[in-house]
Amino acid sequence: MKSESAVLAPSETLEAPSSVAKACRILRALATGGALRLTDIAQATNLDKATVLRLAEMLVREGFVRRDETSKLYRGGPELQRAGAAALTQFDPRALARPSLLRLAGQFEDTAILSVPSGTESLCLDLELGRYPIRANYLEVGSRRLLGVGAGSLALLAWLPPREQEAALDVVAAQLAREGRYPRITRALLVERCTEARARGFAVLLDVVVERMGGIAAPILGADGRPVAALSIAALNERITEREAELAAGLQREAALCQNLLHANP
Repeated sequence: MKSESAVLAPSETLEAPSSVAKACRILRALATGGALRLTDIAQATNLDKATVLRLAEMLVREGFVRRDETSKLYRGGPELQRAGAAALTQFDPRALARPSLLRLAGQFEDTAILSVPSGTESLCLDLELGRYPIRANYLEVGSRRLLGVGAGSLALLAWLPPREQEAALDVVAAQLAREGRYPRITRALLVERCTEARARGFAVLLDVVVERMGGIAAPILGADGRPVAALSIAALNERITEREAELAAGLQREAALCQNLLHANP
């Protein structure tokens, strides 16, 4: 099972999470589309197995979760799928960005990725693999990461309004410290990279998520200037540093095309 980050509620408080918040954590963990064991869900949500079992069984009864009686694996149920489909009817950038992913992967021969924000996480909504034999295949459609963990995720964080970015950084930094999975990613590093990204118009993150691999990204902004998605290219570090200006120009061009289409068809 591929998992980039544990899943927490979008905000952290000093109060114990309610049953609703805990159920939301479970749904968010299952929203990646994979089948999970009870233990996997407990680890992903920072909940004990007894709590997960109780809430998961309730969600099974309501149709939001399915449980395979043979394998004992849990996955999203029909109600969760319907809710996701309904949300995407409000804003689904996949059709808008698919030509851009094809052009980027074709031109640069590395993996092109479309990410969208989801609370204090980013969600990989679509990707196109390049022809280069060494591929960045640590992301798949449905993968979630904390904001700032990866170039596309960093672009979504960098273009948030200042107060919202500050709050997101607090949550992300606390979660990163708790997990300890990405020791090179600190709050100070994310602040520095966000500042650099806004100054340059694109985000770069190298050798901090996966060794020798990195990414470069440009945001797609809504009419209000908020990031609604990001286009990124993931590749070996040297394939980014050697072509940074060219990659940035290509990503910014495609992001601008997507923005124009988005604004023309709100």
